[in-house]
Amino acid sequence: MVKPPNNKGFTKEQYDRLKAEAAAPYRGLRKFIYIAFGASGFVGALVFLAQIAAGKEADAPLSNLALQLGVVALMVFLFRWDKESPKLPK
Repeated sequence: MVKPPNNKGFTKEQYDRLKAEAAAPYRGLRKFIYIAFGASGFVGALVFLAQIAAGKEADAPLSNLALQLGVVALMVFLFRWDKESPKLPK
């Protein structure tokens, strides 16, 4: 039989935070990665949009713009999806 966890030495808030972290490990790191990659995709999209506006060769910048917009959309989706998992107490 498994004993219930001994939370001796922890306050209720600390124990709740540990339980939430166990349910969703590395949430802060994941959100940082989503924001960093999303920002990178946004900057890349601006660069390729500027190339298209400048009239450069249309095929390469257009496909790269689509890829960068896809990265941004994926990061927004993952960020929102991660938001739905159990929240850490403040």
